[in-house]
Amino acid sequence: MRSQRGRVVSEKKKSKVASETVGDETAAVIDEKHHLQGTGVVPGIAYAPAAWLRAFELPAVLEHEVAEEDREAEKERFLAAVDTVADRYQEKAGRTEGDAADVLMATAGLARDRGWKRAAIKMINAGETAPKATAEAIAKFVAQFEKLGGLMADRTTDLKDIRDRVSAELFGMPEPGIPELDHPIILLAQDLAPADTATLDPKRVVALVTEKGGPTSHTAIIARQLGIPCVVAVSGLDAAIPEGLSILVDGTTGKVSSGVKPRKAKKLVAKEAKRQKAIRNWRGPAVLASGQPVQLLANVQDGADAKEASKAPVQGVGLFRTELGFLSSQVEPTVDEQGEIYEEVLNAFPGEKVVIRTLDAGTDKPVPFVNHEDEENPALGVRGVRLSFEREGLLDRQLDGIVAAKEMQVEDHPDEAPSDVWVMAPMIATIEEARKFAKEARDRDLTAGIMVEVPSVAVLADAFLKEVDFMSIGTNDLTQYTMAADRMAPSLAHLTDPWQPAVLNLIAKTAKAGVDAGKPVGVCGEAAADPVLACVLTGMGITSLSMAGAAVAPVGVQLGQVTLDQCVRAAKAAQEATSPAEAKANALGVLQEPKA
Repeated sequence: MRSQRGRVVSEKKKSKVASETVGDETAAVIDEKHHLQGTGVVPGIAYAPAAWLRAFELPAVLEHEVAEEDREAEKERFLAAVDTVADRYQEKAGRTEGDAADVLMATAGLARDRGWKRAAIKMINAGETAPKATAEAIAKFVAQFEKLGGLMADRTTDLKDIRDRVSAELFGMPEPGIPELDHPIILLAQDLAPADTATLDPKRVVALVTEKGGPTSHTAIIARQLGIPCVVAVSGLDAAIPEGLSILVDGTTGKVSSGVKPRKAKKLVAKEAKRQKAIRNWRGPAVLASGQPVQLLANVQDGADAKEASKAPVQGVGLFRTELGFLSSQVEPTVDEQGEIYEEVLNAFPGEKVVIRTLDAGTDKPVPFVNHEDEENPALGVRGVRLSFEREGLLDRQLDGIVAAKEMQVEDHPDEAPSDVWVMAPMIATIEEARKFAKEARDRDLTAGIMVEVPSVAVLADAFLKEVDFMSIGTNDLTQYTMAADRMAPSLAHLTDPWQPAVLNLIAKTAKAGVDAGKPVGVCGEAAADPVLACVLTGMGITSLSMAGAAVAPVGVQLGQVTLDQCVRAAKAAQEATSPAEAKANALGVLQEPKA
């Protein structure tokens, strides 16, 4: 087999070639200046020495059986170590905010999960040592999570981090983590645990590069919040970049370069610093250089999240993920209870559009009160609106809860303009499903829409738009289903890139159908948070872009630097490409043209 480091390409060809496939692996392409290609997930440019975060290595321990009279003490030692690790996660969560805090709190909860602890305690009671029981219990749950796929598979990194930290505590070793250095670094790793990513200091860690991961991994999500340039899925990284080598990282193109002259690198970094200043000073609203407005909206999951998002220069909510507030609910909330939850989001955006998505439960978001029986392939099973159709009254009660929230807002805040409430269903696949949902929503005087996640909807977008008032494209799932690739599988990150030409063409077809019908078509997936892709989407005719609050300013600044004509031509150029890298390069070529 050819080396993972790939082949040498000429300087003239490097912009056109991002990677080449060898068997089931993606080989990095390196030219004379040593360029590695990955997936850029957070824009920005950084230049600094590389510092590796290596996998935690436990000391070798001789196998032995714990005497029966010592097993209770061994169990208590194990539980104390778990509590210490969980407390540290919580302490770190208290020193952070936003997505980072949420991820750390979730990991603390996972550390305290009774399931894996019960498995470990059973092994200790049978005579295993606490370190061995920890390793074996975690290994059991890692295997289960990998089988489930989706978000659960992504949590295996969290589980392994818990294992390493509990083991270190049991052995009396220092807590695993990021190397302590007295100068700025670019952090390299196979993958990063949430506890490492969430506590990064952007002044010290100026960029992140990983061999694994994808656009929706915890590393990408937290890096985006922190504003740290980030490139994931870089094959051959370990072989190509040694400790201490100065490298240039471009989070827009996904390129990691060595051998760059320091003077040139510093000029690029200075240019990036100027861009970052513009981002910090941007207050909105988003307007193209040619004068056309672009509606930027926020993705939220609850009232607290909505309140925080309202501080960003957004014009409402493009995606309210209702299911994320119910992940620990064993019993379905009543209509009034749901109304109170939804009202908190409405109150954060009085007089502005709030798009509420009905329960997108199933697969990677198991909601206890609607859990479905085990399925061979849950991502293709009963999830989203399919659960609502299968469980009598579930959708009715949620829609009634949304109506109740509208009424509560008017009653509780009579001096404020009420929110403009839209509602949309996830995982719609047929016209009959869309028609049925639209009737249920309109019967309650709600603006009715659907998510475009299943390719069948994009293919027949014009027919679906005859049944509903609007569409919102969930690019994460649309990419997953179009490319037949689990969007949480690190090894498939090259397939789940939203720049895939097939995905771009489906988005363009859907946007055109919206333009022809005179109805809004927005994007609420991670693609909307990519400043370059945001321009392409605008050029296709997408009417709104919804994203995390931290992504709004970078997108707004980029949109303000280009004209509508550039966006239209960039969209066409991207659609004509044959690979994600070529699509992005084609779009950048148009968008970076000098202004007349």
